[in-house]
Amino acid sequence: MNVLIIEDERPASAKLIRLLAKIDPSIEVIDVLRSVEQSVNWFHSHPLPALIFMDIQLEDGLSFELFENCRIETPVIFTTAYDAYMLKAFKVNSVDYLLKPISSEELSQALTKYNTLHRPQPDYSRLESIINQLQQPIKTKERFLIKIGEHYRSVAITDILCFYIRERSTFLFTKQGKHYPADYSLDKIESVVDPQQFFRINRHFIIRFEGICDILAYSSNRLKITLSGWKEEEILVSRERVVEFKKWIDR
Repeated sequence: MNVLIIEDERPASAKLIRLLAKIDPSIEVIDVLRSVEQSVNWFHSHPLPALIFMDIQLEDGLSFELFENCRIETPVIFTTAYDAYMLKAFKVNSVDYLLKPISSEELSQALTKYNTLHRPQPDYSRLESIINQLQQPIKTKERFLIKIGEHYRSVAITDILCFYIRERSTFLFTKQGKHYPADYSLDKIESVVDPQQFFRINRHFIIRFEGICDILAYSSNRLKITLSGWKEEEILVSRERVVEFKKWIDR
């Protein structure tokens, strides 16, 4: 389980990390944030973690401001030296409210409460989809028909290095360095291309193995991909897909 800590006191955040590691070594602290401003910027550029530990009084204000500026649906365990904000805390996504100094027993009980309330439910629709896919032969596309102005063109799948989303539209990128609109969603494309050759690395990119020039270790356990001829934005493997991506590469 990945967790985020929002705490402006370094000794307090260090102690919390030690306690979490002792209680459950599988917990991964993905970042420690010190202020409201830093936290707002973080939420606008990162996927939500499974759980947030949040102090209330930060360097530049109260952490409740985050709920006014960001869409935070993740459960929160508040960690603070003050009990005056308890009622307000439980009006947001609060699982528990721990007063400093936090003991190992209190933290363990809060994590148990979180696990009880937020135990993941089986995704039966996903299971049904997998069963249907196994029962049907996989048909992969050999080419994509694209429209350029009033003209149509067929692009062979062997010429395509990646599919991507930009401004809510889908595009494909070719070996020749050309970008063309594709009249498909990435979900649809993922279902019709050869999974041995193409991999969905995040919500916005599907890349082809042949197009990969370099793979670089990046911050927060992510990977950065250098794609042949690509001169646009950085291409990153999302944290959630890194393990599967490595298996796809190492086959």
